Amino acid sequence: MNQTIKELSSFLSLPQKIIITMHRDPDADALGSSLGWASYLTKKGHDVTVISPTEYAANLRWLAGMDQVLVFEKSSQQGQCRRKIEQATLICCLDFSALSRLKDLGKVVQDAAAPKMMIDHHLEPEHFAKWMIWDTNAAATAQLVYSLVKEMEVGLPAKEIFDIPMAECLYAGIMTDTGSFRHANVTPEVHLAVADLMLTGFDCSRVHRLIYDNAPLSRLQFLGYVLSQKLIVLPQYRTAYMVLTEAELHKFNSSSGETEGIVNYGLQVENVVMSAMFIERKGEVKISFRSVGSFSVRDLASTHFSGGGHKNASGGRSEHSVNETVATFLSVLPSYEQDLLSVD
Repeated sequence: MNQTIKELSSFLSLPQKIIITMHRDPDADALGSSLGWASYLTKKGHDVTVISPTEYAANLRWLAGMDQVLVFEKSSQQGQCRRKIEQATLICCLDFSALSRLKDLGKVVQDAAAPKMMIDHHLEPEHFAKWMIWDTNAAATAQLVYSLVKEMEVGLPAKEIFDIPMAECLYAGIMTDTGSFRHANVTPEVHLAVADLMLTGFDCSRVHRLIYDNAPLSRLQFLGYVLSQKLIVLPQYRTAYMVLTEAELHKFNSSSGETEGIVNYGLQVENVVMSAMFIERKGEVKISFRSVGSFSVRDLASTHFSGGGHKNASGGRSEHSVNETVATFLSVLPSYEQDLLSVD
């Protein structure tokens, strides 16, 4: 790690043209860590462009720097994204460990001449990056960005390193990836990082409100529909799951990102230890898995749905129909029965 930071510091001692990108359908950690890192690099005199592979949720538009983020899947911005990547002297890949997580942007990044840098906390990273800031013990990629910046500015107090917009971005990533500091990934280091960021004087309750209490009425109505009509519980497997078709998303005018977090509601059902959500969108099925305790949804996702992630929070995808995908899920549950039933 020290050698990596030494090399990075040397490389970044001269002005660079830097691209920062994150996984498709970016959440608050992906965007918050990217924008926080972009803010730091911009202050150091670099030309920085943040590119999201796909659209993002409306409740993240307030993050500082979002008005400058390019979206690769937008046809009107794709040419500009390609040019920026071709001209780049460094490509920073945040909150993902495999180029496939970039969707169509993955091949463009892979073929780019610029060296890559990875900042991530997911398991089993691909080795496509020259520099890797990678730690599965970190609760969020935003926590790794915080630690990296502190290392690169060693000796300076937090108030001289971070400003309020940057602190808000990093706090948003840490807060959401820890479930508002509820999950088992919360460590003393998490609280110490947050305490440091809070020294800038930003309003943490405002950040929470803008992310969690800032939804249009249609989103709440959509949530009510999902929980009342689409939530299925299988007590014999201690499992809950929800299935949303493209027609249902269209009916409620649900845009990208508005389904984020709904899968967690399944875990609020008594005795449920795994929750899954299947979303049909744009010719594929996106799957979100959540679990508690010892049951690893990452193993299930990687084995059956070309996915991965964390032990208790993973995702997957399927090119089969939504009905076929759900049928596969139901067919493999018996092989996980004992593991599900044994969770304390």
